[in-house]
Amino acid sequence: MTNPSPLTLPTPAPLLSRSGWSAYVAAVLVVCALVPTLNLLVPRDSVFYFSDYAVALTGKIMCYAICALAMDLIWGYTGILSLGHGLFFALGGYAMGMYLMRQIGLDGNYKSALPDFMVFLDWKTLPWHWSFSDSFAATLLLVIAVPGLVAFVFGYFAFRSRIKGVYFSIITQALTFAAMLLFFRNETGFGGNNGFTDFKRILNLPIATPVMRMTLFVLTGVTLLACYLGARWLIQSKFGRVLQAIRDAETRVMFCGYSPLGYKLTIWTISAMMCGVAGALYVPQVGIINPSEMSPANSIEIAIWAAVGGRATLIGPILGAFIVNGAKSWLTVAYPEFWLYFLGALFIGVTLFLPSGVVGLISSLRAKRGNPRSGEVKP
Repeated sequence: MTNPSPLTLPTPAPLLSRSGWSAYVAAVLVVCALVPTLNLLVPRDSVFYFSDYAVALTGKIMCYAICALAMDLIWGYTGILSLGHGLFFALGGYAMGMYLMRQIGLDGNYKSALPDFMVFLDWKTLPWHWSFSDSFAATLLLVIAVPGLVAFVFGYFAFRSRIKGVYFSIITQALTFAAMLLFFRNETGFGGNNGFTDFKRILNLPIATPVMRMTLFVLTGVTLLACYLGARWLIQSKFGRVLQAIRDAETRVMFCGYSPLGYKLTIWTISAMMCGVAGALYVPQVGIINPSEMSPANSIEIAIWAAVGGRATLIGPILGAFIVNGAKSWLTVAYPEFWLYFLGALFIGVTLFLPSGVVGLISSLRAKRGNPRSGEVKP
């Protein structure tokens, strides 16, 4: 009787291929060296000059790309469609906005230590939730902790009740809409309709200088690249494989002895914290944060970016954020009367003809090029 051969486990796939690492290093060099050089050192009249407008626009889109990547983790790889991720983005933005408002100091219109909107409303002291807003370290903690805590509490009760599918999507949309109405109220201490704006300093340094704008741009780009690498590591781990199993057949996962609650709650909370970081990077670059960032339409747009680029690809949602927002910025200038129709046609076209998104289209074209007979039907 022969002994059975020992079981051999598959070799773990590398985090990135050789070409993938080359592209990653190239992206780091573009963000950290090329763009700063073209913006700060190249003369403004040069054809190679990267304008301040392009820096601000690209930085803003990179913040959106972090949100799209966070959406891909829960929708593309776990099968959870959220229509309320704009809430977590705004919570991170408000946490950073509170710090930036305190950095104004006595330079406001009313020359008061209180933010201008509080002086206008005849407030005498800061509310309790502004207690740590003068500390940059505490702000960084709140940027992550507040969206994470809200997501954890909401997700615990939702996933524990086994709410899923369209019902979960509707509840998340209702959550962000309720939060938007709450932040619109002046008595909540978040600036009401106008929100926070007129920022002047960050870490006691002027915020409107070219060097500071470029610093924020580089920080945003590095954060996006780090989030991509972290998400890829997470998806390729055992944890990520369980997430994909939950997406494909949650009932079978339960029969195999896994509890989906912990896995779904963990990735849901991580995704929310990523959006909070994106919001914190967004506010000092754009210069304003108000309750409109919590509108359900903004949350739906995040899902659209992921769908256009290609779900369950990680790189696809990043491309989708750049494609949609780049087209939106160009169309609003070139065709201000028709840009909504162009965007609508783009979304409809992707839904009908590109169900796997742009990345899916590129993959299919590569497959056909590698195998010219792949389109033929085998007998």
